[in-house]
Amino acid sequence: MNLSQYTKEFSYNLTLAYPVILGMLGHTLIGIVDNFMVGNLGSTELAAVSLGNSFIFIGMSLGIGFSTAITPLIAEADAEKDDKKIRTTFHHGLLLCTILGIAIFIMIVLAKPIMRLMNQPEAVVDLAAPYIDWVAFSLIPMIIFQGYKQFADGLSQTKYSMYAIYLANVVHVFFNYVLIYGIWGFPKLGILGAALGTVISRIMMVVFMHFILRKNEAFKRYFKNFTFKEIKKSILKKIINLGFPSALQMLFEVTLFTAAIWLSGSLGKNSQAANQIALTLASSTFMVAMGFSVAAMIRVSNAKGMKDYKQLITVARSIFLLAIIVEIFFGLVFVISHNFLPHLFLNMSDASQQFDNAEIIIIAAKLLLVAAVFQISDGIQVVVLGALRGLQDVKIPMYITFVAYWLIGFPISYYLGTKTDMGATGIWIGLLAGLTAAALFLYIRFASLTKRLVLENA
Repeated sequence: MNLSQYTKEFSYNLTLAYPVILGMLGHTLIGIVDNFMVGNLGSTELAAVSLGNSFIFIGMSLGIGFSTAITPLIAEADAEKDDKKIRTTFHHGLLLCTILGIAIFIMIVLAKPIMRLMNQPEAVVDLAAPYIDWVAFSLIPMIIFQGYKQFADGLSQTKYSMYAIYLANVVHVFFNYVLIYGIWGFPKLGILGAALGTVISRIMMVVFMHFILRKNEAFKRYFKNFTFKEIKKSILKKIINLGFPSALQMLFEVTLFTAAIWLSGSLGKNSQAANQIALTLASSTFMVAMGFSVAAMIRVSNAKGMKDYKQLITVARSIFLLAIIVEIFFGLVFVISHNFLPHLFLNMSDASQQFDNAEIIIIAAKLLLVAAVFQISDGIQVVVLGALRGLQDVKIPMYITFVAYWLIGFPISYYLGTKTDMGATGIWIGLLAGLTAAALFLYIRFASLTKRLVLENA
């Protein structure tokens, strides 16, 4: 195979992916800002936000995973130049995202008592409960926003959601700052201030996204004459059939990482804080792979719409190659700076936190060495998943991810983390095993599926 046929696709892949990457990093930045500002209040507060966010991430993964069904349907219709299909998919998708957002909010609030059964420190649970209520509410605008985002992504217009997310970040930083610490006459609310900052910023995000798309000439025609009379059960069913397995795929991975947070919490608050630091850094680099995953989904859907299966394989492999190169780079950064990075998340000048900080840094540094390796597996599995979603193949990948994360990854995490002296490092070795298994099996699935498509259409 000629390498240049893949590398020549890099430029367009990056053009599509970079706004998604920056947008995803914008989402992560909301969590990082919470961690930075709350970290200054103390390790108990940081652990409470970590525990609270573990619930929120489960809900968010369902919402984001489900909404990804909209993109391949829109991208395929775009390649077919079918405006009616684009408009219909958008309206049905947005309706489903709104219903799902409300359902997830209710589900998370009702699930809060689980915290009491999870062997978590009592002080951490008491702080996390009110934080969860508000951040869970912020998932309603967040998932509605995903409906708009996936629609725009499907039309290869990935920049608009990036603008909305960065506007949300400016709003978030301002309200976090004044509400956590009680500046300029605002009440001092501690971690509750961080939750309210998230709610306000996410409402702003969806409002901005609605108006920026509605006023745009390219999108205007898709917004006209929305009526419930046009809602068809067959189209809702098609989106649900794609969205539900996609939501479960994402849920299986996020719950594996959530289980890692809970297992770390059972080892003590310093292990949990170290896990949160390493997870925040690993999540930031994972967002780059998520951007490539969206690019794979869009380009594979376009090629599928045009029935050009040889080009489909070339495009997909070019994105896989690009993701591997970038993730190896991030892995090297983690190896080189694993002792330095944890310092950025802790208040090193507080003498009363000195002993805790020293232990957190030692644990987090080891976790970053494991994360350096699983960057590559994580990058491959998410990008291949994107390509499979572009092919509208979601059921088999759902089973593959369940087996990889929960029948391979979690038992290893549990055993090494709780039954050996490896502690938090053992938990992360389990994550590495699960992600590597997923990357391998998903790639085999993609290769066999595309080979069959080429042969059938030869």
